[in-house]
Amino acid sequence: MLAANTAPALAADQAVCTRTSYLLGENLTFNRKDIVQYADVQNGAQGANGEAAQTDPVIEFTADQLDYDSNADVVTATGNVLLVRAEQSLVADSVTWDRKSGEVRANGAVQIIDEEGNKLYGDSIELTETIRDGVIENILVVLDAGGRMVATRGTRDDGVITLENAAYSACLVETTTGRPKNPSWQLRAIKVVYNPADKRVRYDGARLELFGLPVIPMPGLSHPVGEGSGGGLLLPDIRLSRANGMQLSVPYYFNIAPNRDLTVTGSVFTQVLPMVSANYRALTDRGAYQITGYATASSRIPVSAGGIGADSQDDFRGYLDAVGRFQLTEAWTVSGSLRVATDRTFLRRYDITREDRLRSTIEAERIGPNSYFSLAGWATQTLRVNDPQGQVPIALPVVDWRLRLPDSIAGGKVEFQVNTLAITRTAGQDTQRAFAQARWDMRRLTGMGQEFTLTALARGDVYNSSENALTNTLIYRGESGLQARASGSVAADVRWPFVGEAFGGTQVISPRVQVVGTPTTGNLALPNEDSRAIELEDSNLFALNRLPGYDRVEEGVRVVYGVEWSLQRPGMQLNAVVGQSYRFDDQRDFLPAGTGLGNRTSDVVGRVDLKLRNFIRYTHRFRLDKDNLAVRRNEVDITLGGRQTYVQVGYLRLNRDIGPEVEDLQDREELRVAGRVRVARYWSVFGAGVVDLSNAKEDPRLQSDGFEPIRTRLGVAYEDDCLELGLTWRRDFIPVGDAQRGNTFLLRVALRNLGF
Repeated sequence: MLAANTAPALAADQAVCTRTSYLLGENLTFNRKDIVQYADVQNGAQGANGEAAQTDPVIEFTADQLDYDSNADVVTATGNVLLVRAEQSLVADSVTWDRKSGEVRANGAVQIIDEEGNKLYGDSIELTETIRDGVIENILVVLDAGGRMVATRGTRDDGVITLENAAYSACLVETTTGRPKNPSWQLRAIKVVYNPADKRVRYDGARLELFGLPVIPMPGLSHPVGEGSGGGLLLPDIRLSRANGMQLSVPYYFNIAPNRDLTVTGSVFTQVLPMVSANYRALTDRGAYQITGYATASSRIPVSAGGIGADSQDDFRGYLDAVGRFQLTEAWTVSGSLRVATDRTFLRRYDITREDRLRSTIEAERIGPNSYFSLAGWATQTLRVNDPQGQVPIALPVVDWRLRLPDSIAGGKVEFQVNTLAITRTAGQDTQRAFAQARWDMRRLTGMGQEFTLTALARGDVYNSSENALTNTLIYRGESGLQARASGSVAADVRWPFVGEAFGGTQVISPRVQVVGTPTTGNLALPNEDSRAIELEDSNLFALNRLPGYDRVEEGVRVVYGVEWSLQRPGMQLNAVVGQSYRFDDQRDFLPAGTGLGNRTSDVVGRVDLKLRNFIRYTHRFRLDKDNLAVRRNEVDITLGGRQTYVQVGYLRLNRDIGPEVEDLQDREELRVAGRVRVARYWSVFGAGVVDLSNAKEDPRLQSDGFEPIRTRLGVAYEDDCLELGLTWRRDFIPVGDAQRGNTFLLRVALRNLGF
């Protein structure tokens, strides 16, 4: 703080004599609150050897009272003491400086803010003369980068803070109203060292405590604080399942560079061999990518299109998942993904994902102001039991190019499109397709408020296919060899909104009529690769071609009619649409009645959306049989509640009545329920369930009695500002090979703001 030969230099208007000799020789008390500067060199004085003395940074302070005992050579400042040195400051009730020993002691509500912005609190602090280093009793450290540390004793040496019998936590220690609260988690250790140079906390003999209870020893633990990240052990994952027994997964995080990291996880099980997994992430100046892999060896029951084998086999098993996207220029991007598993049950058995298909893709894409180009390809690995891998298509290449002319032609917008697709199967039909089309759209608003749209489309297709007989569904095959098709459509669409007041709000009623004409093109002569999920619904009711994909075109002349209705009130939004169509020619062979489009008069489709004050959200989609109003499709999604407490119910019933000899999409009935209830400020219980309500009448292949649970889940969770804790029970009811039915228990602990 002050050199031994330093004397106070006071302002000229000070009430006492300003001579240094007088100040050093008398006991002085200053009652005036003022800034007093101490320096080794006074008024540019030279040292005894004639050279300029080395100048330490000036220390400035203010206090209510300053006492100097010339006999003991002790300076004492009391009452609201503030010492400032460069970017450091000290606040205390009193500060005593022993000029002989150079010891500085601060007492009473001591607070130090260092050059890093860290705050140190204590009952008493013993410092060096520079107030930079020292020893603190009953210390609290609030790190500027985040987190708090407490200890019975601490030292600060050249910025490094060392604490004894200490605890660290990133949790808040007081509520929003300023009331103290205990942290939900903390790390206790024999010694804790914080180095501001790398903003890292290191522990000796650490253990994790949750709600004051020691739960996990963590020897050799260290972690960064603040926004940075560093390497180290992450919290383990604990679960119990029937297939694998008890599982303990311990991840280790490697901070390779600011833009690259690696997480390696080792998992041990009580019933199977260990497994290792790794996740590598990288961010480049062009984009980002990550690679995830799993590897183990365990027994498995072979599962293929022929069913489930009787005996288990010991094999290497694993999974690779890689994804990346790169922005080469402002217009060009390249993206891709690779997802592949060694067998059909690995992902499900080890609870990695419950997907039944894995798709790998590659794409180069260019987006311009008025153009779009895509060169892509994809391949799919099926994980379904009765799905032959040889029948799963590989699409390469897939080319799509579109151009929109910036200027209008005949008052409308013109867009061109060229598309090619090549599909290959290792044990199935191969198909190549190319088409080109031009589309013209003109939209006008009449003086009566009618929205009038005219559309014209011209298109030509060329197909080539082989091995058509290997496709099981007859209407999907088409004729082998080269086939060509020319098609076109014209359409007129009129929508007339009427706006008025109703039910205390504003309603809009919009009748809509559309007329579409398309010549007969001979659909069944062409293969069907992407137009298989045919179904009339509210989203495609007024589409130019209501069949998905490009391989099937809806032929004939039809009129589509419907009405849209919306009601807006304070806290309420209601939207509804209902419609139907009529075709002027006979039934089409490739449109079964169960699709809603098989007859001249289509089924009735509609949708209702209701939202009430962010508490009720209701969506209902339906399709009613045109003859008897039987429900052919009924889909309901309801959410009641807010973010903390809510219930979600989903129901789906498809009663399309289409046999498997015509189409491979069968009827289904399913119920989904999920909910969460907040039982305390930080505690909640949650649950979910999926039930298959289908029976043999809807699908002859099913053995269900109409109520077959698929999966249920129930758990309890705790979540506050720095801790997430959850215990989940899940039961799977449908076994697939070695992915057995049974119970799984999962314990999840996530410590926020720990720096990993």
